[in-house]
Amino acid sequence: MARIAGVDLPRGKRVEVALTYIYGVGQSTSRHILELTAVNPDTRVLDLSDAEVARLRQAIERNVKVEGALRTEVAMNVKRLMDIGSYRGTRHRRNLPVRGQRTHTNARTKKGPRRPIAGKKKAVKK
Repeated sequence: MARIAGVDLPRGKRVEVALTYIYGVGQSTSRHILELTAVNPDTRVLDLSDAEVARLRQAIERNVKVEGALRTEVAMNVKRLMDIGSYRGTRHRRNLPVRGQRTHTNARTKKGPRRPIAGKKKAVKK
């Protein structure tokens, strides 16, 4: 089993897709890494040789910030916005959408399930 950046890559998938299981590696980064290391993107993870896995691991270590370091950086960026009191930081603190989406009717993912308001009744259809 190929273990890169602390992530066990799924054995049956193509290498190009399997690399995207690493936090911080998307499709384009995956293709770029495979070009650098001269690994065929159509190869299945279980068919990779130890040398190919080592080349991939080394290329990811050198060229891409992934997993823990990237998560820490993102968290610190959000914390900085909250500390300086910017609009985006305030939206993060209140757990509301940050990028200008409407919240009157949508944003249920961010706001959570609806909570009933005491004393407010729904309109009755006639």
